[in-house]
Amino acid sequence: MKKYLDKLPSFVEAIKSIKETIIANIVFIGQIPAPTFNEKRRAEFFMERLAEFQVDECTTDGYRNPIGIIRGTSPAKPPVFVVAHIDTIFGKDIDHNYTVRKKTITGTGILDNSLGVGVLASLPLIFRKLNLCFESDIVLAGVIQSLGSGNLRGIKHLLKTWDTPIRGAICLEGIELGRLNYYSEGMVRCEVKCDISPILGRFQKFRPNAILILNELINQILELRLPQKPRSEVIIGKISGGFKHGTIAYKATLGFEIQSNSDEMVTSIYNNINDIIEDISHKHGIVLKLKAISNLNAASLKYNHPLVKSTGAVIESLGLKPICEPSESELSIFLSHNIPAVTLGITQGQNIHFENSTMEIEPMYKGIAQIIGVLMAIDEGVCDE
Repeated sequence: MKKYLDKLPSFVEAIKSIKETIIANIVFIGQIPAPTFNEKRRAEFFMERLAEFQVDECTTDGYRNPIGIIRGTSPAKPPVFVVAHIDTIFGKDIDHNYTVRKKTITGTGILDNSLGVGVLASLPLIFRKLNLCFESDIVLAGVIQSLGSGNLRGIKHLLKTWDTPIRGAICLEGIELGRLNYYSEGMVRCEVKCDISPILGRFQKFRPNAILILNELINQILELRLPQKPRSEVIIGKISGGFKHGTIAYKATLGFEIQSNSDEMVTSIYNNINDIIEDISHKHGIVLKLKAISNLNAASLKYNHPLVKSTGAVIESLGLKPICEPSESELSIFLSHNIPAVTLGITQGQNIHFENSTMEIEPMYKGIAQIIGVLMAIDEGVCDE
């Protein structure tokens, strides 16, 4: 392992020498809107870039995930996957023009996850620049329908239909450089809709207010006693509703997420909240609708797994400190299929979920070098136990 660790600092400088192409890929891909369920144009452009960089095979699976394959030297070795989700949270009506400055790039969705997709599309060129070849096939997959109600359908279908063993995987996210995700928590993401039809008559002003109904629900959720072990929490993330200042709200929606490192606890909390919703519905004579829009099962590698230890060594060799936290990315799907995998961040930045999202250019080169280092570690066998 020491041999390729020593090479990584020189890889950083070599990667910098083709920065114009890498930045162009990030910008061109990022300026194509790709809201979840509408990723077709971005997926097609991603495939065009892979074809231009002369991957050995460029195709889509049955779910329209775009895939490029770089053949390895040993057909007996299972492939290694590198994946990035193509979709973003921003619709086509949002401005997707990017601003490139000397040290930064600013634009809608660049950190989640146009940067990851742009770097993924650049890997064939980077491999040639570094004169790298691998024993395993390297599968570069842009996956669709990942975020929100997409519920990671793209990666789920890809792994379900892949007909050979998979040696290991790397999931790419825009930030944060140094992140080392090797486990995911159990999670269910929910929406509660409150729809109170207008009531005609003399007591119209005193009918229930949808926003206040959801406020009552929030208060009761916050009163739930949650265990410290297994660690569990309910995150209130979104609320919307109403028409104007002087009109009682007929409709409102609450979005929240239940997280725990125990799937059983996630289910228990979900059932408790469902009971609260039914109680409020009966008390006010209204209908509250609870819907689970996505979910994940808890899954993990052990901290002493060779892939985790090797990835930590790669990150530290570049002068960075590994940051270990749970991830809700494609990582959880690989782990649930018993495929060793980690999620890596590529650079530093700010305003990740805003239209003025900004990435720093200079740290990106170390971020790409760490991807190469982890690929080399997997190709040398750290996932083969």
